[in-house]
Amino acid sequence: MSGGRRRAPRRRTWQTGRPGRAGLAAGGLAVAGVVAVAVAVWPGGDGQPAGARVPAGDRSKAVTAGVSPAASPSPSRSYALSRAPSTIPAVREHTAARGPGWRPAAGARVVVNNDGLADEGKLLAGELKLKYAGKTAAKAGDVALGLDKGSAGPESYTLTVKNGRATITGPAETGVFYGTRTLKQEVHGGGTAPEGVVRDRPAKPIRGFMLDIARKHFTAAWIEDRVRELGDLKYNQLGLHFSDDQGFRIQSDTHPEIVSQQHLTKAEVRRILALAASRHITVVPEIDSPGHLGAVIAAHPDLQLRNVSGVPTRGAVDISKPAAANIVDELLDEYADLFPGAYWHLGGDEYQALTVANPAASFPQLATAARNTYGAGASVADLATGWLNDRAKVIHGHDRTARVWNDGIFSGGTVQANSDLQVAYWTGKEIGARPPVAYLSTGRKVINYNDEFLYYVLGEPQTFVYPTGQRIYEQWTPLVLRGTTPVPVKYDPQILGASFAVWCDLAGSQTQDQVAAGIRMPLRALTQKLWDPRKPALSWTEFRTLANRLG
Repeated sequence: MSGGRRRAPRRRTWQTGRPGRAGLAAGGLAVAGVVAVAVAVWPGGDGQPAGARVPAGDRSKAVTAGVSPAASPSPSRSYALSRAPSTIPAVREHTAARGPGWRPAAGARVVVNNDGLADEGKLLAGELKLKYAGKTAAKAGDVALGLDKGSAGPESYTLTVKNGRATITGPAETGVFYGTRTLKQEVHGGGTAPEGVVRDRPAKPIRGFMLDIARKHFTAAWIEDRVRELGDLKYNQLGLHFSDDQGFRIQSDTHPEIVSQQHLTKAEVRRILALAASRHITVVPEIDSPGHLGAVIAAHPDLQLRNVSGVPTRGAVDISKPAAANIVDELLDEYADLFPGAYWHLGGDEYQALTVANPAASFPQLATAARNTYGAGASVADLATGWLNDRAKVIHGHDRTARVWNDGIFSGGTVQANSDLQVAYWTGKEIGARPPVAYLSTGRKVINYNDEFLYYVLGEPQTFVYPTGQRIYEQWTPLVLRGTTPVPVKYDPQILGASFAVWCDLAGSQTQDQVAAGIRMPLRALTQKLWDPRKPALSWTEFRTLANRLG
């Protein structure tokens, strides 16, 4: 701003039909549907009362903050209308108000109205260097966390900054936790939480990150760092693909012979699970079968699938053998006791018996087993579908919802995949993969893993290239399940969300620190697109600047 003085603002809020642009510094742009009617602010929101005169000695601070001395508060003026916070993801709704805002100060506390919020309160208090006071009444300067009867869902929250304190409420602990993430970002680096009311909630119920720890060993400490990062970005699922041809990476008590030398102990996994739970993140384990079982086959070569000429098929077990089902079921039972979450990924993709021109001729034992089990007209694909249904039955016995890669669910045939199997849609390129609408039109629930936007494949083999945050931010939406073309908007309710995926096909191509750096901006772009269905208010350059400021 330059060239003279501005009039004191009138007491009103201007709302727009969609978010405005976030202010990246004093005098920046407006956010979340609020257009500021004045730029006069008390530097840093340091708690001066409305109408306070700027002391002479503080006028240089006003100028430094981007406010001319003439525009500073005076006995005849109130605070400027607040601007919505600048956070990732951006808040969905902010009602502006006039006031000093809130920032951590000496003597301030975090209090709760329900003992169930103790974990959230203690975490926030530690992060903001405040005292945790437990279940007690809030005082001026405090942060108060509470449960209410809100109707916007368990992940919704309301953050109110008023009368010198910040209050976060929600219908469930998860929403309150997300409110603390917003407050943490607001005051990052000495910032001030703006006066007013944030009402926020996610657009999609599944916001995930999947890590291939089978092909490449990642340390427990590195995974824990990602959990903290995911929590601050309001992700709610972490997928662990821990069994594949190259390795089996979690300690096993039932089959220790299959475990790779480099692996996570169950104690390490339990620490990861506890940290994830504290961030309201569900860990979704994956043992992919009947393909991608090379690490199991290495210890049990008698289970390997062989064609009519006796040639072994890489990574595939012979699903005509009961012993193959037995070992997988034993592993599912064992790890269902380790992982307490509500979801399980069964894999089901790329079974090599189904990639040849004539599966029945190449693998006659599978064709015979299919006919014996499902009738004279049954095919090898029916046998593979029956395998997945049987593994899903095991998981359902542990009260889990099963997820399957889209190319593991086939059309036609004698045997149909269970209708309650969630579809993890990643590609249309593989044999058996169909366009997204083929799954959606049958009523299936789908999670978006679009391999052209959300697959970070180490070494960029085949046609893969490392995804960028900018491309996700500017070109992708949850409706873009395959390629770059969105499915019809009528299917939006069936698309539960999305997951970014790190695959370690060429494991030595990057160190784990390089992976962390490479996925940093894609993770931030994806959470923005899953949290708010509207076009982002910030340009990519502004969004990246905000991400760098928030750390």
